Amino acid sequence: MLSSYPLLAYGVVVLFSLLIGSFLNVVIYRLPVMMQQAWARDCAELRGEPSPDTPPFNLAVPRSRCGTCGHMIGAWENIPIVSFLWLRGRCRACKTPLSWRYPAIELISALLALACLHIFGLSWQALFASVFAWVLLVLACIDFDTQLLPDSLTLPLLWLGLLFNAGLATIGFCSLQAAVYGAAIGYLSLWSVYWVFKLVTGKEGMGYGDFKLLAALGAWFGWQALPAIILLSSISGAIIGSLWLLLHRQGRDHPIPFGPFLACAGLLQLFFGPTLQYILSVFSPV
Repeated sequence: MLSSYPLLAYGVVVLFSLLIGSFLNVVIYRLPVMMQQAWARDCAELRGEPSPDTPPFNLAVPRSRCGTCGHMIGAWENIPIVSFLWLRGRCRACKTPLSWRYPAIELISALLALACLHIFGLSWQALFASVFAWVLLVLACIDFDTQLLPDSLTLPLLWLGLLFNAGLATIGFCSLQAAVYGAAIGYLSLWSVYWVFKLVTGKEGMGYGDFKLLAALGAWFGWQALPAIILLSSISGAIIGSLWLLLHRQGRDHPIPFGPFLACAGLLQLFFGPTLQYILSVFSPV
């Protein structure tokens, strides 16, 4: 039915992806807190101490509330974008300004889904591509905030890429063989850079989450896409990272998360993959 009415299809995708974007905001905020609480429990267990007595905290509990006054957010205050505009970007109870990130994530989620629908049509490919893009969005935001790339996101993303190219969506982005090689080469390439850098400088240049994220990108697009992804993420990371340190007057020792640049490169590969491969082939030596 939706394929016969393209405008209806786009409308349904926008509404659904806005709701997904609202959920992604929850994941971005709560998942790092859940990880910290799990680490605290593990550390207490290793020390032979009782686990910290903390109230339940997960993606569903407790209900969302204002971080300043504790006002519990009602359903009508949680309508994607609409509620933010209706409340003029402030808490209804204490009038504390709310972060613009919330509607921005919701809007970006919708735009990513629309781009997938436009490129792949109303298909399983579009659905899987949207899930891929949403997970990258969450990973980029979490890494930017906390310099963490949770295994609970990177590893399922890797396995989903392998299953996708194994025929889960009928037509993948590459062959299963290329996907398996892409996952292995993606992980080992950054793993090698990490150890060479550490042996030379005695410092850790990146985290293991970056290895797993690049492995996931390789699982989705195959080993052939890795040079373009690494090149794009490295160049953008060097330029934006240098500007960030300069504008914030921070030294070179200040860590810059690499995950957001890998995520951006993955999205560029998703939407402009053939063009990127052509440009890389033109400038690569014969």
